[in-house]
Amino acid sequence: MPSRSHPRPLRGLSSWRDHWPNRCAVCHADTVGAAARICTDCALRFAADVPRCHRCALRAPSGKPLCGACLRAPPPWSRAIAACDYGYPWDGLLTAFKFHAALDLLPALAGLLAARIPTPAAGVDLLLPMPLSAARLRERGYNQAGLLAAQLARRLHLGCSADALLRVTDTPHQIALPREQRGPNVRGAFAIAPRARLQGSRVALIDDVMTTGATLGELSRLLLTSGAAEVQVWVFARTPA
Repeated sequence: MPSRSHPRPLRGLSSWRDHWPNRCAVCHADTVGAAARICTDCALRFAADVPRCHRCALRAPSGKPLCGACLRAPPPWSRAIAACDYGYPWDGLLTAFKFHAALDLLPALAGLLAARIPTPAAGVDLLLPMPLSAARLRERGYNQAGLLAAQLARRLHLGCSADALLRVTDTPHQIALPREQRGPNVRGAFAIAPRARLQGSRVALIDDVMTTGATLGELSRLLLTSGAAEVQVWVFARTPA
């Protein structure tokens, strides 16, 4: 195992930024490079590549592509990919990234998720970030899913449309609601922008965390009924069952 005193960066950037002094956001060891806010040791420890259900991204026994729940009632999307489980240290880091403008974490987070995407990019041609309502976007100043999607698009050489999906209803935060209320909470909350051309597209919805999948399910059904050929879900973290 690499020495804890000299962790290797996850993935460098092909520019002078590769040589920036940096520090791991988890263990605080010295690293090098703008993309090295998570060192390799911490990535291997806290974001190990484990077997996951291909439809819901929950952990699954090795050799079992689908969990029992997805065999009985599969979600509307065709595939789900997650970089890691939602828990320490990702819960704190994603909160900082999402609500406190810790945008220095973005290259490392995108790198971890990109490493989980099978080439050539899982058969997808367009990335669509989870949209924010206008009020939330003004309050936060940025859409974390949009930033993550743009980074993934550059790394994987895919198209990305930040304005194809609209959030037309500013619903309460899903995290504050019981599981059974999350589906009704987001019903009718989204629309496709009038100028968006998604007919026949194979798209991946991008978000930071998937918990129950209610929000992503609502968007997936909207896209499929609007003519998308396939919808996948790519998230950084998946809340364990």
